Amino acid sequence: MDKNRYDVAIIGGGIVGMATAMALITQSHPSLIVLEAEDHLAAHQTGHNSGVIHSGLYYKPGSLKAQNCVEGRQAMYQFCEEHNIRHENCGKVVVATQPSELPELDKLEKRGLANGLVGIRRLSPEEIKEYEPHASGIAGLHVPQTGIVDYNQVTDTYGEIVKNGGGVIQMNSRVIGFHADTDAFTLETSHGEVQCRNLINCAGLQSDRIARLCGVNPGLQIIPFRGEYYEIVPEKHDLVHNLLYPVPDPRFPFLGAHYTRMIRGGVEIGPNAVLAFKREGYRMTDISISDMLTYAGYIGFWRMAMKYWKTGFGEYYRSLSKAAFVKSAQKLVPEIGINDVHRSGAGVRAQALEPNGFLADDFRIVEANRMVHVLNAPSPAATASISIGKSIAAMAVKNFALA
Repeated sequence: MDKNRYDVAIIGGGIVGMATAMALITQSHPSLIVLEAEDHLAAHQTGHNSGVIHSGLYYKPGSLKAQNCVEGRQAMYQFCEEHNIRHENCGKVVVATQPSELPELDKLEKRGLANGLVGIRRLSPEEIKEYEPHASGIAGLHVPQTGIVDYNQVTDTYGEIVKNGGGVIQMNSRVIGFHADTDAFTLETSHGEVQCRNLINCAGLQSDRIARLCGVNPGLQIIPFRGEYYEIVPEKHDLVHNLLYPVPDPRFPFLGAHYTRMIRGGVEIGPNAVLAFKREGYRMTDISISDMLTYAGYIGFWRMAMKYWKTGFGEYYRSLSKAAFVKSAQKLVPEIGINDVHRSGAGVRAQALEPNGFLADDFRIVEANRMVHVLNAPSPAATASISIGKSIAAMAVKNFALA
């Protein structure tokens, strides 16, 4: 076989792409290449998240999110143990701060139990303080399965397993062209041409564009939402012991700004959710006219904007005003002050938006001839990556005749 021709090419070296490569290389042993646009793995969504191992509390029972999160969380803890990756099963507290949030808290408790979580504990205001002495709320849930980890280290370990199994990981290889022949695809990349018999698209923020490039209608469009974080100054770290979450707004697939103790040390608050002006727009000043024109040409964007413009303006206000962000954070921890935090990093979520203006909430995977396109893999994709990777690999084995 030509050295530039492979059984499978995976586009995207984030945690889902690498988990898929790991599952394929360990189970079916195809000749395989991962094409990553940047100069290192986990460069975008994976490398900018808060490092939480999610429990499966939030997701509708029976959904792909619920199934993969519960299975993937257990697999993630086991993987970290086996590969000496620093992690901690520290648990978290979800807090309702006003009576209107109690029905949603009840729903979360029922969902958690339906998803098989053991040991969930309903908390009174006094019991909340047993776990988080500085938190304030009228009711809460303690969820023992939640944890923290460094997903960059996890992804790099996946990569080592792929390379040890004979797979190739090619950096600086953004896919910019596609041609289909009878028995192979030719991918034009910024690093040269690559031929493959089969293709898996795990391109995250660019996944819908890759699908279209390959002649597949994704039926949706990726809209990037930037999530910005603040970090608590070291002398105030004791204000939060582990993980502290608000009750999320059920209209959106975001969990709301929360407090997260990080595995590398320190405590973050965030993220918010503001529309990014560029697919990889990690700063307010990152602007792409072509990306913005893409939003403007999509009917789903305007339908979303008409429904949620007030919420959007509120998120931008908190993005621009530190005082407004801190005021929001004080709902959970009243003692936090404006001088107790400083701006930290930001991530960009690849949110799939339907033509009707609804934000896609579940994983979305589309199969085509000799192709699999992962078009929506938001949180808890990092937690669930081993499970998702195995599922995509199973599709590949079946559809690509790899067995």
